Amino acid sequence: MKKEFKIKAIIFIFGIMIFMNCSDEGKIKSDKHALVFQTDFGLEERFVASMKGVALSVDSELELYDITHLIEPFNIWQASYTLAGTIEYWPKGTVFVSVVDPGVGTNRKSVVVKTKSGHFIVTPDNGALTLVAEKFGIAEIRQIDETVNRRPGSENSHTFHGRDVYAYTGARLAAGIISFESVGALQTEIISLPHQPAQKTNTSSIHGTIIHVEAPFGNIVTNIPLNLFNELEIDPEIKQNVSVEIHAQGDLIVEQSLPYVLSFGHVESGKAVVYSDSQQTIGLAINEGNFSKTFHVQAGADWRITFKKAAE
Repeated sequence: MKKEFKIKAIIFIFGIMIFMNCSDEGKIKSDKHALVFQTDFGLEERFVASMKGVALSVDSELELYDITHLIEPFNIWQASYTLAGTIEYWPKGTVFVSVVDPGVGTNRKSVVVKTKSGHFIVTPDNGALTLVAEKFGIAEIRQIDETVNRRPGSENSHTFHGRDVYAYTGARLAAGIISFESVGALQTEIISLPHQPAQKTNTSSIHGTIIHVEAPFGNIVTNIPLNLFNELEIDPEIKQNVSVEIHAQGDLIVEQSLPYVLSFGHVESGKAVVYSDSQQTIGLAINEGNFSKTFHVQAGADWRITFKKAAE
């Protein structure tokens, strides 16, 4: 009887150990998050592969993904826009490594931010977080301590922080090897590129910034949300006209009265329209045409747009 009791006790204890071990494994797995890359490096050289190699050397089980590596070279604004339009579709805890870094090797800071949406972004602090902060809010900022969070043996490398600092730190964070608190010291603010926020200044005018030109169609994306634009009380069902003015560095580039429509096909081919895009922000387009090329419009912090309710 005693022998049978001992055997049952051993089986019971062994079962608990197996359960605890499985639980630990599950916990370790749950501590890992996807690692997502964005750069202006292109795809012709070794750079992206080098960053991913560093990440997998940190943890070979990490899941690696890409937003794009075709950001226009040195275009910090475009990097900010692309991040801001992407991160909300990824699970909380996802780590993004964004490297558009014309100041590499200088005294610009390297940071990891936690957004109020629960995502992490590893990037140079050069303005690339401008639109992310505006859209999601920043919960906390930490400056990367490169004495700890830097690929071993890379101390004398000064031109590839995407590989040596950002990919390495991002991989360690995504793998659960380091916590967010272990990244480095708290920082109180980030660099933000000056631009016109979406703003209603009176009963009939809304101002904003052109934040992106969509390839390959040349559609114009603004930072003006649909709910703010709706305050102008313009009806897309009847293709009501909107007065549009676009300025670049103070110069008037476009002055048009355009119909506000639900989608492109509600006007003839070649006609320009105002519409609400898939992110519920206001855009400009030409049905079966290219608004950017036709009107010579680009995107960036200096490209300002004003919508007014057209006179009846």
